[in-house]
Amino acid sequence: MKFRSTFLTCLFFAVSGCISSGQTTTKPNILFIFADDWGWADLSCHDHPYIKTPNIDRLAKEGTDFTNFTVASGVCSPSRAAVMTGRFPARFGINGHFASVRSNTARKMPDWLDPSVPVLPRLLQEAGYMTGHFGKWHLTGSEVSDAPRPELYGYDRVGAYNCSGELMPVHEDALNAIALIEESQQQGKPFFINLWVHEPHTPFHTVQEYQDRFPDLPKADNIYASVLSHADDRIGQVLDTLDRLKLTDNTLVIFSSDNGPAGSGKAGKLIIKNDPATGDGYFGPSMGTTGGRKGRKRSLFQGGVGVPFLARWPGNIEAGGLDDISWISAVDLLPTFCEIAEVKLPSELKLDGKSQLAVLTGEKAPLREKTLYWKRHSAGGKGNGIVGEYAVLDGKWKLLTDKPSRKRELYDVSRDPLEQNDLSAQHPEQVDTLIKKLEDWKKTLPAEIDEDVKSELRQTNR
Repeated sequence: MKFRSTFLTCLFFAVSGCISSGQTTTKPNILFIFADDWGWADLSCHDHPYIKTPNIDRLAKEGTDFTNFTVASGVCSPSRAAVMTGRFPARFGINGHFASVRSNTARKMPDWLDPSVPVLPRLLQEAGYMTGHFGKWHLTGSEVSDAPRPELYGYDRVGAYNCSGELMPVHEDALNAIALIEESQQQGKPFFINLWVHEPHTPFHTVQEYQDRFPDLPKADNIYASVLSHADDRIGQVLDTLDRLKLTDNTLVIFSSDNGPAGSGKAGKLIIKNDPATGDGYFGPSMGTTGGRKGRKRSLFQGGVGVPFLARWPGNIEAGGLDDISWISAVDLLPTFCEIAEVKLPSELKLDGKSQLAVLTGEKAPLREKTLYWKRHSAGGKGNGIVGEYAVLDGKWKLLTDKPSRKRELYDVSRDPLEQNDLSAQHPEQVDTLIKKLEDWKKTLPAEIDEDVKSELRQTNR
């Protein structure tokens, strides 16, 4: 396996002494931290009994905790595509995670996100931002050797895995992010960074120093807590860099997760296996917590799509704030970040999200104005009879249905955000209204996958 050289990182640190501490730009910096399978309650600020996340907790203390944030899928690749595009991933045929060409073909998936579509990093890069992506990519699979590299999506600096080409060691994400922050200040540019950490996705890459922090926990709990503690420390290193360079007040920092926690919530058998993207690690300790939300990863219930969302921007976002009313979606991030960065979006760009800058800065929005839709790919591509194959959120109503729309569950999320009380029998007219909206939305989705997002490896049936 080839790994990305850390030479540039070392070089950036070597010149960091030349950087004028406190140098700022007119436009705010943006740091978007996106974890992988991090459950809503897997934070000490969300009262987890033993996980310790003091650095992420700092974002809650110095910013606002938005408890009704939802991602666009219960699995990673479509969730990440929504962040990049501001559009529902089903519009690109991305309804499951990117895997091998054979698997993508069987599920009628593309092999990568089309790099020619308007994407967040390119929009910010064209507006003068220095852009970087460090950590997990997974907008293709590492098995797809001819997939476009992340650089083609508008990044100046990249260190990634779950992509084609050279792979960054999984724990070097923060080091590379710090290097870009320092370089951007040397050049007098604002920065946009995707810091997409691996934790707590399998395999669990443990470091003894962090296991030693939890000596009294059973082995599986110890491994789970240790990898989250390691991620928290790396995030803390980046936050400390903002402090050191006096950039904290001019930087929006967001922490979130691509979907809810994997596994059953209980420890499985501990085994060590190799992952081609990140190396050897433990499988088995997927025991994340949802904070009472129904469902887990892969689900379109809140346990699968309702994830942590902490936002800090001193002087703009309330410190120690809590917003348990507003419904923000991952498709809102592109327009929100672009408004913050004073980027004028092309008039022909039809986004599924809308800017939530007003909500971030204190305006509560109890009813969502733009309807949200979800489409889930189930095992085998069938899924008939599984509630949650599709979902729609319209105002205060969320409907989940199976593929043929026979099984339905309806929730008033304004009163029941954890989806505990199915109201479909009491409100059949509302169910019918949402089914009609869902069917109309399905008609807007592509029937076929474009050839330019298919790997040449399909010709060899790999």
